[in-house]
Amino acid sequence: MFSRLYLTVVIIFLFGAGQFFAQDLTPSPSPVPAVNDKQEVAPENLKGVPAIAPNYSSEDRSMPDLGRVGVEMTNQRPLMLQDAISLALTNNKDIEVTRKNVQIAEFDLQAARGVYQPRLTGQTYYERATVPNVSVFSSNQSTTQGSFGGNLGLRSYIPKFGTVFDATFNNQRLSADNPISILSPQYNSNLAFSLTQPLFRGRNFDQNRRVIEIAKRNLSLTDSQFRQRTIEIIANVQRGYWDLTYALRNLQVQRDGVRDAKEQLEHNRRLVDEGQLAPIDIVAADTQVANFEQSVYDALNIVTQSENALKNLISPNRSDAIWSESITPVDPVDIGSPNTSLNDALAAALQNRPELEINDTQKEINSIDQRYYNNLKKPQIDLVASYTSTGIGGSQNSNFQSPFSRPCPPDDLPCLEQQRLQQLQTQILLQSLGGGGSSITDIFSNKYPTYRVGVQFNLPLFGDKTARAQLGRARVEGERLATQREQIEQNIQVDVRNSLQFVRTAEARLRAAAIARENTALQYESEQRKLDSGQSDIYKVLERQTALTTARSNELRAQTELNKSIADLQRATGNSLKANNVEARLTR
Repeated sequence: MFSRLYLTVVIIFLFGAGQFFAQDLTPSPSPVPAVNDKQEVAPENLKGVPAIAPNYSSEDRSMPDLGRVGVEMTNQRPLMLQDAISLALTNNKDIEVTRKNVQIAEFDLQAARGVYQPRLTGQTYYERATVPNVSVFSSNQSTTQGSFGGNLGLRSYIPKFGTVFDATFNNQRLSADNPISILSPQYNSNLAFSLTQPLFRGRNFDQNRRVIEIAKRNLSLTDSQFRQRTIEIIANVQRGYWDLTYALRNLQVQRDGVRDAKEQLEHNRRLVDEGQLAPIDIVAADTQVANFEQSVYDALNIVTQSENALKNLISPNRSDAIWSESITPVDPVDIGSPNTSLNDALAAALQNRPELEINDTQKEINSIDQRYYNNLKKPQIDLVASYTSTGIGGSQNSNFQSPFSRPCPPDDLPCLEQQRLQQLQTQILLQSLGGGGSSITDIFSNKYPTYRVGVQFNLPLFGDKTARAQLGRARVEGERLATQREQIEQNIQVDVRNSLQFVRTAEARLRAAAIARENTALQYESEQRKLDSGQSDIYKVLERQTALTTARSNELRAQTELNKSIADLQRATGNSLKANNVEARLTR
């Protein structure tokens, strides 16, 4: 029996081993999670969150100061939109800076024209000099000479032709101890006139005339920039005025919301006393009151920010009394929308927008530069003419000795006769020269005239490369301005299109806001009646109450947004000045 059992065990073992070796010996891989499987951590199990102020709760239930910083709310200043615009144009610093820029341009033009102002020049001096004698005609070791001079000059222009006219008068008195000087003192005078006339370069146009023409255009440019800045200021004042209007209206709505919430709270308390509501429903109404009270503070903050923005535009300085006053807009908010088509609006914009005037002025300046640089390519050849009249006079030098005379023996008659002849010639020369006044009379008697006529030129070899390069640059600048104008016109078109579309959108938003306010009021009243009849709950009533307060605020926001869109349309069409009866004129 034992042998049979042993044999059975051996057979089972051999059969199991065969099955084992018959299988594939390659190990099976471990299961791999799917690609889209995520290892997520539940939010409540997030680790690493520090405990900051655990169990914090505020126990302060007191109300902060219900007022505005630096402003006495009862000290109200009524302000019309037209008055706000007037104050801004009078006091705004940007406008004042633009005014100064215009004045600077006016002075630049005066300075440019001043180059053609006739100029009187002069000089007077006294000089005494002692110099060593190196002449064989005098035995003095040194010569002392004193001179007193006075010169006067006048320069004037004929701008149209580039003509330069000069007149000079020179007068000099010389005294010397030199024995070879016949006259001491000696008077030398001359009166000279000269004329320089460009024949090619500079005859029709030159640098001075270029500067004057550019200064004129810059004055027009600053005028256009002043109009542009004025339009921007008007648009900013309009937007600020309507922002303040909305902020004050919103403050009123939020204040009324607190009143309505408190009335609802008292109503709920009566319902609790009557047993129609559970006491816990008072908590929701009390929370509603706190939320509306917070909304009043938020509205006060918006009023302060809007008012400060408007005051910054209209106040002359930070010490003005307006900063402590409460501004009250008094203009009606219901402004009629303009009835204009896209074509009319675009035509008005292309006619009125200062950006196009600025571009036109820049193109005119570029044309001036091209004209000037084209003139520089011409040859510089000038006609020069002058006339000089000279005079001389004086007295005989007491120390004069003829360098050609020599001592003569008493019996040398030819030598004595030669000396007598030299003395006679000296006397004749002195008589012909005259005294000190003859230097002036000689000038007007045209005794010693000098005439000169000629041509002077300055020509670069192989052409003026600098002028050609400057002309080429000016032409490219002109092309850039033309391209820039196309871009400006396209931007204006986009601006006008967007402004018109926004006006229509604002009109639709106002209509929707008005309908929403009416329907929300009806829903609130209906929900209150349902609550009284037990068909609703306090939470729906509070929800309707919040929706009504928001709808009241949104209605005026939609109206003020429409007003701001109208202001933006006026700016886009360049019609802000005319629409607000403003004349952009500077006092000069």
